[in-house]
Amino acid sequence: MTHSAADAPHTAEHDHRPPADPRRWAALALICLAQFMLILDVTVVNVALPDMAADLDLGRETLTWVVTAYTLCFGGLMLLGGRLADALGARRTLLTGLALFTAASLVAGLAENAPTLLGGRIGQGVGAALLSPAALSLVTTAFHGAERNKALGVWAAIGGTGSAAGVLLGGALTDGPGWQWVFYINVPVGLLLLVALPAFVPARAPQPARLDVPGALLVTAGTAALIYGLVEAGDTGWADTSTLLPLAGAVVAYVVFAAVERSSRAPLMDLRMFTRRPVLAGAFLMLIATALLIAFFFLGSVYLQHIRGFSPLRTGLVFLPVAVATAIGAHLGSRLVDRIGSRPTAVAGMAVAAAGTIPLTRLSGTGSVYGALLPGLVIASLGIGAVFVTATTTALAMVEHREAGLASGVVNTFHEVGGSIGVAVVSTVAASGFERGSPGGFGDAFTVCAVAAAAGAVVALGLVPRGKPQSTGSPHVH
Repeated sequence: MTHSAADAPHTAEHDHRPPADPRRWAALALICLAQFMLILDVTVVNVALPDMAADLDLGRETLTWVVTAYTLCFGGLMLLGGRLADALGARRTLLTGLALFTAASLVAGLAENAPTLLGGRIGQGVGAALLSPAALSLVTTAFHGAERNKALGVWAAIGGTGSAAGVLLGGALTDGPGWQWVFYINVPVGLLLLVALPAFVPARAPQPARLDVPGALLVTAGTAALIYGLVEAGDTGWADTSTLLPLAGAVVAYVVFAAVERSSRAPLMDLRMFTRRPVLAGAFLMLIATALLIAFFFLGSVYLQHIRGFSPLRTGLVFLPVAVATAIGAHLGSRLVDRIGSRPTAVAGMAVAAAGTIPLTRLSGTGSVYGALLPGLVIASLGIGAVFVTATTTALAMVEHREAGLASGVVNTFHEVGGSIGVAVVSTVAASGFERGSPGGFGDAFTVCAVAAAAGAVVALGLVPRGKPQSTGSPHVH
């Protein structure tokens, strides 16, 4: 059965909308630059990890948290950030998030030890969780009709270009002035935006909104406990108390979160959305796809520099085709979804990702990187790009138009949390590769990725609805 959006008239919106602001395109450019920084910081640190580890004496666990602390806070607090944008005003929330992100970037760059570095990354994540939903709210209210679709298209393109630029910029900065500059680069850009945005983004009256702070804290704490347990398993084993206790704590936190959301008058996340098959399918696909892609960047960066002796810049150049392949896969995926539907596209994308990952399971310390590692990553990323598009279109265009905003929030959250979980899992499996420089540990981690992609294809076959999505013109995942 095809789950399509209802054909509801939109005349009321057109009749009562305010006149277009002449500053809206300049505002869009500035807002997209701010969003670009947020997406950049998901991947920019990966190439710099080995240099950070050498300068600050960081172990595998801390390196894992350098990546996951940002995406954890970004994803876990994003829905609360959206509610704050309603309650306090989108422009005020955007500027607050930008100021926090800029200050935290400076702290991370100045870090001389692990606690300061992780504190900076947490601050960046909280700032991003305030900035991103407020920025998207401003885009959707500043544009209408065909212009809104164009603006959202520009917004959606930021995700792919940010990831691609992140690996290259991270390598260039780390090889040049040093790893600290992957954070310092945000400071002048952030200050420029703080000065320019108020002149181009109009202030709008806040809307009454209840804030579900307990829900936000519970879901973030539960995910943090889950990631901590997964990382600990790499050193102490799955049966050790230091692994089992945080995993059990995560389960408890999620159960309490569900109870709080059911009883709340204004829940952070409407759990009934997960009874909508398209939303559940989109969230699952986004979780797996993001976990795989960020895991590839994480594993590949450490493998190339730690095992193969590549420089940061050379590592960034190796990953540039991977980022391009992801964008190409997304483009092909959008066409396939329109032609053959969501389910075949999702299954095919996951199958291609699994096939591309299989050669990576036999990585060694010798041989050509360009003949072994790179082709597999490119093929796998091509499939992942198609899955990204399928996840977004399935969740947003196969539900009722009035539910698209809620579905967007769910998928955005799973996008960030997926990256955190993916890095935590592969870091644990590849522990021997980090600690003893053994390529076998990286092969084992890529084996887990291949199995996850294959399992994702099987699940998608039964979970993703049949049919072709109907466009709603609603916000897209970044």
